[in-house]
Amino acid sequence: MLKDSYPLYLANEPVMTDESLEVLDKYSGKVATKVALAGPREIEAAIQAAHDAAPAMAALKSYQRRAVLEHCVARFRERAEELSEALCIEAGKPIKDSRGEVVRLIETFRVAAAEAERIEGRVLSLDNHERAAAYFGMTKRVPIGPVSLITPFNFPLNLTAHKVAPAIAAGCPFVLKPAEKTPIGALIIGEILAETDLPKGAFSVLTCMVENAGPFTKDDRLKLLSFTGSDKVGWMLKGQAGKKKVVLELGGNAACIVDETADIADAAERIVFGAYYQSGQSCISVQRILAHKDIYADLRQALVSKVKDLVAGDPRDEKTFIGPVISKGDGERLKSWIDAAVKGGAKILAGGKRDGVMVDATLLESLPKDCDLYRKEAFGPVAAMEEFADFDEALTRANDSPYGLQAGVFTRDILRAHRAWDRLEVGGVIINDVPSWRVDHMPYGGVKDSGIGREGLTWAIEDMTEVRLMVLRRTDED
Repeated sequence: MLKDSYPLYLANEPVMTDESLEVLDKYSGKVATKVALAGPREIEAAIQAAHDAAPAMAALKSYQRRAVLEHCVARFRERAEELSEALCIEAGKPIKDSRGEVVRLIETFRVAAAEAERIEGRVLSLDNHERAAAYFGMTKRVPIGPVSLITPFNFPLNLTAHKVAPAIAAGCPFVLKPAEKTPIGALIIGEILAETDLPKGAFSVLTCMVENAGPFTKDDRLKLLSFTGSDKVGWMLKGQAGKKKVVLELGGNAACIVDETADIADAAERIVFGAYYQSGQSCISVQRILAHKDIYADLRQALVSKVKDLVAGDPRDEKTFIGPVISKGDGERLKSWIDAAVKGGAKILAGGKRDGVMVDATLLESLPKDCDLYRKEAFGPVAAMEEFADFDEALTRANDSPYGLQAGVFTRDILRAHRAWDRLEVGGVIINDVPSWRVDHMPYGGVKDSGIGREGLTWAIEDMTEVRLMVLRRTDED
């Protein structure tokens, strides 16, 4: 069960403030708990503390950084069911999926612990000319300094892990702003970090309102902003970030291509998972399904059957696959987009209804190309099918989006797999699986409106460090 209230973490310490924020049980709509709310004073104190802690964090040896991350791994394992239940309540994520996210939280910190020991430099041969015969160089990576981390509601444990764990591994103090709708998981991570020997000021976890969050982006003491969320907000923040480095992991409108060589049963099984897992609230959820004309009817039949069999309801029920969307407003938006698509000529193959925060797993076909469901990110349990005759045509259609995060291609033709890899304008091409597939140490991120930079522990650590060169002249060779 959740506690009655949770403190924020300011410079490694739990702090209760005069103001609090109610966190709702997303399925029932009732208040589940309250969390301490940070105001301008706490945010300023946290940023200054991170600034002051930078030298001590940079001085930590790799074994010390590894030990902090390994402590977190051990404590996450001990508190796994508590973390799962908190996630189920605050995000409305079905309990099986919540447990799966805790597994990924643990894995992300475990990989970060190993990567903390692999932040290496290079030896450079500089003697490419007579004038440089006595010189050689070496590089090392050094922490960039205090970093700002802003996380979304849909994976409040693992997406927090993808920012916090590499910051610790790199030796960067951080200030973290979790999503207001789902702050509990991040605060529990803060509670566990407070058990470690991190230098004073190394971390702060601050739930705050948007109107007070400007310093997370604009304050020059922070040397990097890592943001995961909507493309509209992400690009706005980039424009406000000043000189700091910015990493953005934003929205998607993921396409999945199924050609005539694919295993239809396998493709249907994976697409249903990819489109409706955690009620489609994932930026790499399958939204557009492009199927070859020779297998279109069979794939449609298989998908309709499987979608209709999905169990929706209370996320605490072990049988539930479809839980609530994050808010009533999001449910209303999705229903209005479905209705507008149908008015424009789309056909509902399964689902299409809404009851409060519960939106049916919905499958459509024949979407008009100018409707919101085709052009924008649905971020809900909705997907649509369309038919193609030529593989290159399918690639062109998949690229017909302002987004470019990941794409899936089901094919047994290796040349088509490579052609998709060459031509699809996305950060990742997943062959014989859905775009929703991710392992936490791979490079992950998008192009176009889907963002800049890559997450995944090695790549995030690179963003959070800088190359520092030393050149040495050997005086015995003058």
